[in-house]
Amino acid sequence: MKLKITWPAAIIFSIVAFMVFILSFVYKVTFLPEYDHHLVSEEYYKDELNYQKEIDKENKGIALNENVIVKKVTEGLLITFPKEFNPSDITGTISFKRLSNDKIDFNEPIKLVTNEFLIKDENLVEGRWDVKIEWSVFDDTYLFKEKLMY
Repeated sequence: MKLKITWPAAIIFSIVAFMVFILSFVYKVTFLPEYDHHLVSEEYYKDELNYQKEIDKENKGIALNENVIVKKVTEGLLITFPKEFNPSDITGTISFKRLSNDKIDFNEPIKLVTNEFLIKDENLVEGRWDVKIEWSVFDDTYLFKEKLMY
């Protein structure tokens, strides 16, 4: 016995199969945790209002004789601050953000003895990081941003 499918039944079957295919993707993206989609910042409206202040701080850092330098070394990531400032006067925070996994983001307070600050290798996972260094000397605040592959 041969199974005979008419052309209207074939069209309806193919439309239903396509709908099931699309709905399975919608289900995966919406409900499964491995397809978690999140914003880079939860308060992006508030961040947008402060964006001009960040640009001004970045430009102040660029105007220095020597800006912050981030370099990969065998022990980890070496951050060198300008030598024109006394290291004990430099305060601030260093933020590491991973766009692919916000659970491994971290912040480090800046406490310097010399002009160099080392982030140890065990704190960093290989991949792309967004580094944001906001530092100040007395009343002047500077900002350094860099996207780096570690």
